[in-house]
Amino acid sequence: MSEQRHPGVVHETAGGVYTVVLDNGQRVDASLRGRLKQQQRTGSRVVIGDQVQVSVEGEGATIESVDDRHTELVRRGRGRTAKILAANLDRVFVVIALREPRGSTQLIDRMLVLVEASGMQPVLVLNKADLKATESDAAVWAALYRSIGYRVLITSAPSAKGVSELHDELCSGISALIGPSGAGKSTLLNVVDPGLKLRTGALSRKTGTGRHTTVGSRLITLECGGLVADTPGFGDVGLWSVDPETVESCFPEFAELSDDCRFRGCTHLHEPGCAVRDALEDGRIATSRYESYETLRQEAKEQDGY
Repeated sequence: MSEQRHPGVVHETAGGVYTVVLDNGQRVDASLRGRLKQQQRTGSRVVIGDQVQVSVEGEGATIESVDDRHTELVRRGRGRTAKILAANLDRVFVVIALREPRGSTQLIDRMLVLVEASGMQPVLVLNKADLKATESDAAVWAALYRSIGYRVLITSAPSAKGVSELHDELCSGISALIGPSGAGKSTLLNVVDPGLKLRTGALSRKTGTGRHTTVGSRLITLECGGLVADTPGFGDVGLWSVDPETVESCFPEFAELSDDCRFRGCTHLHEPGCAVRDALEDGRIATSRYESYETLRQEAKEQDGY
């Protein structure tokens, strides 16, 4: 049988085997052509969401080439390496639990900057709104991030609060839900599409944090037609290849004011006539946001050896 090449999208990766759904709907397990293993790419050579060209000969399949990525959701992995979570995403939802385990504005800011630095506009999902004593955090955090311009959904799997709105946004293109373990990402997806039956887990009694219930990365096909990147949860969010100046652009309320600073290239840390620090003093910028900016800018500076 002669070799044929077909375009497709990588739906799952495991141990050097790549599950690809071809444009004709066929699902194949493919290996990577040897020369592709030598190519220099950010992070993994092939990740979920990658658009690839696959040769099919008999029952065997090989990835011959990988198309340029439109977007990369990337964070710092172990050591000084990049960890690509998914490629060619259309939207990213940052899922933070209001309780069990309780999130924080610092964690929210890190996640939002991670997505912003990847060139995408994140949507913030404040989950587990059914639990007691969550109303205050939900109201305060939603008001804060909406005032900056972020879209915020308040959700609860048991009550289905906000689920229909989430469902509607997940039904086209490729989306990702990211956040710490235990935030309820898999549980939310099970309510969005009951047929998925994704594995979920309880919190660790010892630490009060979530256990990893998703152990590999894959694209899940929803009944409504959308694709969702199911990735392991993570709470230790390190930015990858983000220079200190870029950090500012990931804080929309800072970027809007920077033109009013006295000095071009103002770091917003110590210069006189800084419009950002003036806004901080009169309450137009939240203290929590400024503290996150200071921390993330310093980390970017240390990472890049400035």
